[in-house]
Parts: sequence; structure tokens; C-alpha cells
Amino acid sequence: MNNPFDKNQTQNVGEFERAVSVFSGLMLVGKGVRRGGLSGILQLALGGMALARGYTGHCEAKRIFNEALNEKQGSQKQGQAALDQRYSHMPMDSEVHSPDFESKSVDLPDATPMGHENQVGARGTPSANS
Repeated sequence: MNNPFDKNQTQNVGEFERAVSVFSGLMLVGKGVRRGGLSGILQLALGGMALARGYTGHCEAKRIFNEALNEKQGSQKQGQAALDQRYSHMPMDSEVHSPDFESKSVDLPDATPMGHENQVGARGTPSANS
């Protein structure tokens, strides 16, 4: 298990956050001592965690959250690239409604989404995809 007071850990909490953590930790510890009981113990525990976060400048929960967020953003970029590639063959609306295409003799590019093309089966009958 990680040592919460290890100074070799990277700091992921800014100076303002550290100050707020120390201040709120002290307030929670004070309230927990005065209150007592189960809610007082919970306030003491939360206050101690906030004090440790402010003292070390490292928050494990923030590290895990940021890693998950970065991973999600990376997968969204990959998904967007796949969508861009899938629809790259389709004409844009500005191309379709352009005066260049008003004449009936001009053929528009095929705008059928990939995977929805009409396919002919082995014996000239439509396949299951159509």
C-alpha cells in the first residue's frame, strides 16, 4: 500500500487546493472532536484525509480520476477518427446543394453509408444485408 506521507510522490494538488484542504481539514477535525459519536468520528476521518492531502500535495482519488478521464478522452478521439473515416466518402451538404449539381446530367457521388450497400448474393439473389 502507498505511504500517504511519501514526499517522493508526484504532487497533483495545486497550492490553493492544498491551502483549502488544510483549512477544511482543521475545521472538520475541530467539529469532529466537539461533536463526538459516530458522526464525530466520520468528521475526524474526513478532516484527517483533507489534512494529509493538503500536507503532501498528493491526492490518490484525483490521480485515479484524471487517469480515467484521460483514458476516456483518448478512446473518444479514436472513436471520432473511426467516424470520420466511415463517412469520409459522403458528399457534404454544400456539395450536394451546389449549383454545379443542378443539372440532371450530373451524377452525385454515392451517399450510401458503409455497410448498407446493396450486395448481390452468390446466385444473383439479394443477400441478407439488403
